[in-house]
Amino acid sequence: MSSGCPVFSDAIYVRKTASVSSKFTSVGVARNWRKLHSVCQPFSRRFRAAAASPNHPSEHGKNSMEVEIKLKLPDSAAHQRLSDILSPFHLETLIQENAFFDSPVDDLAKNLAALRLRFYNLDSRCVLSLKAKPVISSGISRVEEEEEPLEPILARRLVAEPSRILAIHASNIARRVREEYGVRDLVCLGKFRNVRGVYEWEGLKLEVDETTYDFGTSYEVECETAEPERDRKLIEGLLIENGIRYNYSNLNKFAVFRSGKLPQ
Repeated sequence: MSSGCPVFSDAIYVRKTASVSSKFTSVGVARNWRKLHSVCQPFSRRFRAAAASPNHPSEHGKNSMEVEIKLKLPDSAAHQRLSDILSPFHLETLIQENAFFDSPVDDLAKNLAALRLRFYNLDSRCVLSLKAKPVISSGISRVEEEEEPLEPILARRLVAEPSRILAIHASNIARRVREEYGVRDLVCLGKFRNVRGVYEWEGLKLEVDETTYDFGTSYEVECETAEPERDRKLIEGLLIENGIRYNYSNLNKFAVFRSGKLPQ
């Protein structure tokens, strides 16, 4: 997949792990891990400073079940019509850049997990997240989620050298990726861009998305909620009343990204 996101070449991988043969011995693993740790200690210190920032108090350490309504819009016309209808309730527009990571042998994907860095409005802020065990049915998505804030400048360097994420020892997400999933190396899978209009409507926070992948653009309305069945009916009523066609989403954005094609 063409992503424009850097990954380790064989030469870089060999250089960072000292030698291919030593990589598979306990001594080699320990030696290479110590080398990576020494390189990344400044990242760990800067991560702790970012995590303690008062600008992101709600994100650090969040580990919960995310429940969202996800309704797919058929085209840009439906997206524009919904945006126009909701314009009196507009709160903000977010430009999101999402970069995803996994081991070279897909250890996270094999365990239904996804590691993501999300940049907001260029580099105004960044969040590291780990999502696991996604289930989506009838337009309602449930996924285990943990999020931590990260300094954007640091995060950009991590996109260029993904395995440094593993050496941020102040990060519980990094610890989980190492210990729960056994990941010892990371590559960048690629990235995609999302423009999100955020609206406060009928007590709900609606997010109207235009997501641009290498292979096309999709449109969706999302809403995080504690009462998904009730709120799904409310949102469906808005769409039906205004003649906006929709379908229940059956894939999350990461699954669409990995599939390499837009959902039907």
